[in-house]
Amino acid sequence: MKCPYCAYEESRVVDSRATEDKLAIRRRRECVSCSKRYTTYEKVEDIPILVIKKDLAREYFDKNKIINGLIKACQKRPISRSQIESLASDIEKELSNSMTTEIKSEDIGEMIMDRLKEVDEISYVRFASVYRQFKDINSFMEEIKSIMSK
Repeated sequence: MKCPYCAYEESRVVDSRATEDKLAIRRRRECVSCSKRYTTYEKVEDIPILVIKKDLAREYFDKNKIINGLIKACQKRPISRSQIESLASDIEKELSNSMTTEIKSEDIGEMIMDRLKEVDEISYVRFASVYRQFKDINSFMEEIKSIMSK
């Protein structure tokens, strides 16, 4: 870290604390050469994840799209907003931890359905019916039978 006053490359950390939003670390530093103090901020590098849509278009991952889809699937079901947000955050965290920069929308849909199946089967069927675009009642019934067999 170069001193902004004398450009010397060595400094010592005088004080370190988290910012109010807890997304960065604020450090007070003192230059070893000129003894002047300055502040630096350290934060985790945010690597954007691109979602590859069915038409091969790419767009940035948006957790709110997952939340909105889940709200529709869980409408009039005993699932709280905090459960929905927790499920979406869990998916976002898994994607971030995988260090992937691109993912297919189908893979995200499968991740949602895997988690939703454990929370509420009715919401799962609702989400799957839209996501998998069931063509007729037979394909819908096949999905329900596969749930019942498990």
